Amino acid sequence: MATAQADTQAVDWNHEFDAGSRISLKQLSPIQVDNLAIAAKVWGFLKYHHPSVVGGQHQWDYELLRILPVVLAAPDRGSADGILHGWIAKLEPIAECNPCAKLDKQDFQLLPNLEWLNDTHLLSAELRNDLNRIYLNRSSAKTQSYISLVPQISNPIFDKEAEYKALIFPDAGFQLLALFRFWNIVEYWAPYREEIGENWDNVLRESIIPVALAKDRPAYELAMMAVIARINDTHANLWSSLQVRPPVGACQLPLRIRFVEGGAAVTGYTNEEAGAATGLRPGDIIEAIDDVPVSRLVDSWRPYYAASNEPTRLRDVAENMTVGDCGIARLKVRQGDGLREMSVSRPPRAASKARLTHDKAGETFQLLGEDIAYIKLSSVKRDNIPDYMERAAHTKGLIIDIRNYPSDFMPFVLGPYFIDKPTKFVRFTAGDLSNPGGFKWGAELTIAPKAAHYPGKVMILVDEKSQSQSEYTAMALRVGARAKVVGSTTAGADGNVSSIPLPGGLRTMISGIGVFYPDKRPTQRVGIIPDIEVKPTIKGLRAMRDEVLDAAIAEIQRE
Repeated sequence: MATAQADTQAVDWNHEFDAGSRISLKQLSPIQVDNLAIAAKVWGFLKYHHPSVVGGQHQWDYELLRILPVVLAAPDRGSADGILHGWIAKLEPIAECNPCAKLDKQDFQLLPNLEWLNDTHLLSAELRNDLNRIYLNRSSAKTQSYISLVPQISNPIFDKEAEYKALIFPDAGFQLLALFRFWNIVEYWAPYREEIGENWDNVLRESIIPVALAKDRPAYELAMMAVIARINDTHANLWSSLQVRPPVGACQLPLRIRFVEGGAAVTGYTNEEAGAATGLRPGDIIEAIDDVPVSRLVDSWRPYYAASNEPTRLRDVAENMTVGDCGIARLKVRQGDGLREMSVSRPPRAASKARLTHDKAGETFQLLGEDIAYIKLSSVKRDNIPDYMERAAHTKGLIIDIRNYPSDFMPFVLGPYFIDKPTKFVRFTAGDLSNPGGFKWGAELTIAPKAAHYPGKVMILVDEKSQSQSEYTAMALRVGARAKVVGSTTAGADGNVSSIPLPGGLRTMISGIGVFYPDKRPTQRVGIIPDIEVKPTIKGLRAMRDEVLDAAIAEIQRE
């Protein structure tokens, strides 16, 4: 049930809910869930289409908190539609547009998802008429109150969304506001909406109960983390609240773990002395932690790990899976000579800002013999590139390692060395303020050649550690005629990110622009597909070999 205290005194409507929504929920019936789902869609549609809301004439979050108790009290769908119809009638009248917004379908990669406006099974005739009238007379203005676009880049900015940091939980009203805000941002401003992989309306409906009924702040954070994970975008974690993502604890085994050949394999140590003292070695496979099989643990954690594809999800699980309570962890480990049980001390987690990479240790530029040069982008500086390329000029092949995140922006610095004519490598899509939910094709970007052309083979190393700018860089470098990508599928999350504040001071992000190849092939969730697929093996780990690097060297040496 829902309760809301009525205030008979004069109210400052823009601050009415500063101390909380005053909405308390213990349970929700199926009809309440249905009505809340429609209210969420209508509220979001009005937020980005109704001229007075677009123009900033309403504190739209608080308008939602005012209407929610009435919607919750509605006995059936028809009554709820009547409530929403009356709510719209109280807004400023809709003037006929002049000029009117236009939607030229041939300019769009993704069209708005607005079929529901005419769904006779979903909405009453009155509500359908309201929404269609608003849509036909939507603003063609270049500014909106709750959304703006980064100049020239065009990923969305949500800096006018209030954070409500001082909230006391549980607060069912603000918890629903968080769900409705995020859901509608994805519906109207996520360029990869069609790549989510499931029905986004169903996600809304299925998330209402766990979010609204979350009993405290950690439960609310976990519920929102699960919603965010369902858009399958590696950029879109609940970055403010990773401390509640399972497994939780103050301690962690001093091991580096990576899923190799389907198993959770030790690849090294976060602390050499403590790691070696565990008795585990590279290539050992952890099959159970504290008597629970790793496969079962991963299944229970998976809903809280946002990722564009499974290798990337397992990447993040692997980095956290040995977190837990301080003390002794019981492990079941498969080593070269069989399966054994081990008791290992789990020390306090070490604070580290260093990114975990899969590239080669040592200097940024290395000569791997006389004929092969190597550059890793995790520590590269653009000012050093001319010197590196001069030192590499005589070599038979150059390996560029992007199994990391670049420390500097390289596409237009390195790319020109590998082409002999202007070459297109990418095109973008961006949202359209006049057509929320639609994404237009932008211009293609071109790399211009550099006089100091590198004539040798170019091997670009990638894997699940290659994300976002790493993937964009790989796209730019692989257009060279003698370039090949070696490794395994990347993280599948490309494009400038857009930060999203949520009630309670929570913060998430989405990929904010669409990134495609010039022929319009997608990259999101797909990642950069290697020309030569190579993955680490348990045998290679035990032999301390970098099999991806070995394969690149072999390809350079091959006549």
